[in-house]
Amino acid sequence: MKKKGGTLKYLRQNYDLYLLLVPALVYVLIFHLLPMFGILIAFKDYNMFQVPGNPFLSILESPWAGFKYFEQVFKRPEFLQAFANTLIISVYKIIFTFPLPIIFAVFLNEVRSTKFQKGLQLIVYLPHFLSWVVIYGIFVSFLGSTGVINSIITGMGLEPVSFLMDSTKFRGILVISDAWKEIGWSSIIYFAAIAGLDQECFEAADVDGATRMQKIWYITVPSLLPTIVLMLIIRIGNIMNAGFDQIFVFYNPTVYDVADIIGTYVYRMGLGKLEFSTGTAVGLFNSVISMILVLSSNFIARKATGKGIW
Repeated sequence: MKKKGGTLKYLRQNYDLYLLLVPALVYVLIFHLLPMFGILIAFKDYNMFQVPGNPFLSILESPWAGFKYFEQVFKRPEFLQAFANTLIISVYKIIFTFPLPIIFAVFLNEVRSTKFQKGLQLIVYLPHFLSWVVIYGIFVSFLGSTGVINSIITGMGLEPVSFLMDSTKFRGILVISDAWKEIGWSSIIYFAAIAGLDQECFEAADVDGATRMQKIWYITVPSLLPTIVLMLIIRIGNIMNAGFDQIFVFYNPTVYDVADIIGTYVYRMGLGKLEFSTGTAVGLFNSVISMILVLSSNFIARKATGKGIW
């Protein structure tokens, strides 16, 4: 009873802190918990007019279909292609873009001019706050058929290059644009981790005559390892989300074979063709794979480095 009274007293004293949680809890409830009800659509022959005027009650009243839509989806070549594209694009982004914020944070931390450091940070952070529509417009102005680069190419008497409609170049453009947009924002957590390092280690290294590169390699990078492992686990957990917003804006039918991912496939099936059960089945499959990847990557990280999310 005393413990309960102590808990109530603590809550009364810190109620304002818990009130700050309310918007986040409401967000999670509305956008993450309530939509879980829609998972049933993947296992039913869903007809939104089953109960006229009530599409939600129609979910309950629609007849069960079992795993019919999962079986149909796995037999579709376009789904298998979208699944492969999702993995390939995500792996490309992890290999080529994941190390960049770490490198940027480490080396910018070595800049002694505070004004230059802050100015460069501002410039590199800025693209994160631009929507993918704006980013696409910028890239079209450079890589489009009448863009800056093709104007230079044609001015040299060469044939223009279809950067945004060439399957061999499109994935590279996705990786480059993603890196340009997010490298600055993703580096913030590494800057924060570096700022929290014990400065006595660096002072001791200075006394021992260590160079800047030696301090980076033997002090900064090992100290960042827990943060790097955490971010890598989160990144691997999102491997089935290869960047829907980006690809939806950038891609077109001529590059579907290399750019159509599970997210865009679900959109086209569920909303474009109104195949709600098919789209939900694919989305559920995507979520299950993501959960397995998070659990597996965390297990491997704990075995390899002794550190993980839990």
